[in-house]
Amino acid sequence: MKKKSTINVEKVNDLIVDWLKIYAENAKVNGFVIGISGGVDSAVTSTLCAQTGLPVLCIEMPIHQAESQVNRGKEHIEQLKSRFKNVTNVEVNLTSTYDTFKAEMPQGDDKIKHNLSMANTRARLRMTTLFYFAGINNKLVVGTGNKVEDFGVGFYTKYGDGGVDLSPIADLMKSDVYALGNYLKIPDSILVAFPTDGLFGDSRTDEDQLGASYDELEWAMIENEKNSVAENFVGREKVVFEIYNKLNKSNFHKMNPIPICNIPVNLR
Repeated sequence: MKKKSTINVEKVNDLIVDWLKIYAENAKVNGFVIGISGGVDSAVTSTLCAQTGLPVLCIEMPIHQAESQVNRGKEHIEQLKSRFKNVTNVEVNLTSTYDTFKAEMPQGDDKIKHNLSMANTRARLRMTTLFYFAGINNKLVVGTGNKVEDFGVGFYTKYGDGGVDLSPIADLMKSDVYALGNYLKIPDSILVAFPTDGLFGDSRTDEDQLGASYDELEWAMIENEKNSVAENFVGREKVVFEIYNKLNKSNFHKMNPIPICNIPVNLR
């Protein structure tokens, strides 16, 4: 089920860089703000932004973060700054802010829901931080979600990492992001690391949470777009297809615009 990217990495790279540049120029802003996690998505996205020549502010926002994630993020930022003079960085340690918020919140009876809500709180604190820096510097907040996460299984936090101004890699599968990462010479430590959202303060990976790898989910997303049904598959393929569809349905509210109750004309 291993998926190999078929994109023309050089042309896709140039297309996204041009798109970013034109969007920023039309918006009359002074570049981009992007959160750096130590993962491949933020590493590729920040490198795409850096190629525009516009100012790029990379922000690290640790919250009880694993040392390996922090180190990968720092390695990428230092490499990026050595390659592009328009890149700067800042670290905002949000651990104490998070701890203060957590101490004020009632835990309730459902520990699992409490822990998930606090994990999402981490992402929302980071979103708030990114928009603060974007606001004071007249920049745009750049999203790092890929197609599988954003439009397949909805693996992101609503108004957290999903709260952005623009999403340059949201039409790329995870395999495409890795292909671009290789082309852009992203540090090997990032390319070989198991993807993780880092929101729980432990070693769990995205695959642990989702129940399937990105290669598997990418396959399932393509099959779903072909209108395939679970009965078409057996064994692991059937399991993965069912996982994908369950996540797609349960997270559909993230992918659609906010529902509006439209008032009929006769009531106005």
